[in-house]
Amino acid sequence: YTHTSIALGDAIAAVKTPVVEVHISNVHKRETFRHHSFLSASCKGVILGFGLDSYRLAVDSFLGI
Repeated sequence: YTHTSIALGDAIAAVKTPVVEVHISNVHKRETFRHHSFLSASCKGVILGFGLDSYRLAVDSFLGI
């Protein structure tokens, strides 16, 4: 939904809670319409392309590792 949901992007922009955008695959190697995210600008960071390790990396970012 990151590349299609303006509403989700607005919701993330409206909260103070830090958010990390996570993608299992590298979206820049996929279809062109997936290259733009409506969430990224409001997120603490974006992690993508590391498979399921992407989730661990996101958690590590919150833990300060």
